Amino acid sequence: MAEKRDYYEVLEIERSATDGQISEAYRRQALQYHPDRNPGDDEAVARFKEAAEAFEVLSHPQKRARYDRFGHAGLEGPGGGAPRFHEVGDIFEAFGDIFGDLFGGRGRGQRVARGASIRCDVTLDLLEAAHGCERTVEFKRHTKCETCAGTGAKPGTSPETCPYCGGQGRVVQSTGIFSLQTTCPSCHGTGTVIRHPCSKCGGSGYVPKHVARKVTIPAGVDDQTQLRLQGEGEPSPVGGPPGDCYVLIRVERHPLFERNGQHVIVQIPIGYTQAALGATIEVPTLDGREQFEIPPGTQNAEVFKLTGRGIPHPRYGSRGDLLIQVHVEVAKKLDPEHEEILRKLAEYEKRDVTPHRKSFFKKLKEYFQSQ
Repeated sequence: MAEKRDYYEVLEIERSATDGQISEAYRRQALQYHPDRNPGDDEAVARFKEAAEAFEVLSHPQKRARYDRFGHAGLEGPGGGAPRFHEVGDIFEAFGDIFGDLFGGRGRGQRVARGASIRCDVTLDLLEAAHGCERTVEFKRHTKCETCAGTGAKPGTSPETCPYCGGQGRVVQSTGIFSLQTTCPSCHGTGTVIRHPCSKCGGSGYVPKHVARKVTIPAGVDDQTQLRLQGEGEPSPVGGPPGDCYVLIRVERHPLFERNGQHVIVQIPIGYTQAALGATIEVPTLDGREQFEIPPGTQNAEVFKLTGRGIPHPRYGSRGDLLIQVHVEVAKKLDPEHEEILRKLAEYEKRDVTPHRKSFFKKLKEYFQSQ
């Protein structure tokens, strides 16, 4: 195994170097041997890792003191503080945020911001939600200003490089050996300033636009479901990908059907004789009218199932069931013939029922006759 080089030698600095000199030396080494600048060069990658190890030790006061006293041996063992880098990605993870543009945007702090997401609503009835449909949704978002071609500057002028950050869009504040990178307060990260703003967009480079898009709504969607229209949101102010548009689906209540997940419940009234003797009744389904056999002896609130006649699952396609709940209706008013038949039935069943109600005048006549 090759013997490790002295860390001061790696960074090409004196043993009396200050923290600032150590940081600056590492910057030079990292830029020189950065993998993106030396594609396919294994030796450059090895030097890049070596420089990172040296900087990690020498930029840490306790590790540096131990190294100065005992050399590489002083960093070995538990708690010794030996460099932890094994892959180039480990170095980007540790120092990408600290050194900003040093790592060519590969650090965690260098992600390009996406545009903002927006939302629009669409209302469906239950049958549209169950079968799926195609609808046109409308929303507003911003688009590049045609007057200034999205630059934000008045025609005939151009954006100028931000003097505060030098066009970087970020500023670095050094505190000892550490550097804090923040968005430039002058240009807000764009790297440019507008001296003469466009009169149409006010210097933003974007104007509001009304957009209409056709949306295919899959069968089986439920209330409050969101569909994503990728890339249909606001543009990124710093050149990143646009945001998305989320379509919020609202499903209206149906006068006949009640939804329960993928199942559908329908309430059907039937008469006493239909419940007792059985009958063929017409029931509504999501696919139209259908004849259904009610068996003799059906009880009030009994539920029957039509398998696979409910709402399809929006992902898997399998359908729920249609649940038919029957309710036995009792007549509130009876004609004499109907009442007579029911009283005979009550006698047959040996049921106690309320006797015939006498009219007021009949009761009055009987009263006077008893006097």
